[in-house]
Amino acid sequence: MVYAVVRAGGRQEKVEVGTIVTLDRQKADKDGNIQLAAVLLVDGDKITSDSQTLSGVTVTAEVLENLRGPKIVIQKFKNKTGYKKRQGHRQELTRVKVTTIK
Repeated sequence: MVYAVVRAGGRQEKVEVGTIVTLDRQKADKDGNIQLAAVLLVDGDKITSDSQTLSGVTVTAEVLENLRGPKIVIQKFKNKTGYKKRQGHRQELTRVKVTTIK
């Protein structure tokens, strides 16, 4: 079983070939693929975490769709001062499917 831990959008995700992962918005190349930076690679019994060896490892993912996350409502309130603030946010996301780990 081959899997890798990749860095994507400020987080680390454990991925295998065929895994569908939702990441922060990523820009794809003209073929609709992105490259993810490997942090750790497990190839059967061998675990690789050396940065020089991992520089040769490529994790390729196919972009399935761009979407927006759920709405988050931010409310601030201070008692007895009349201060109220309401703000909303929706995160831009990309859903990808891992195609190869080499």
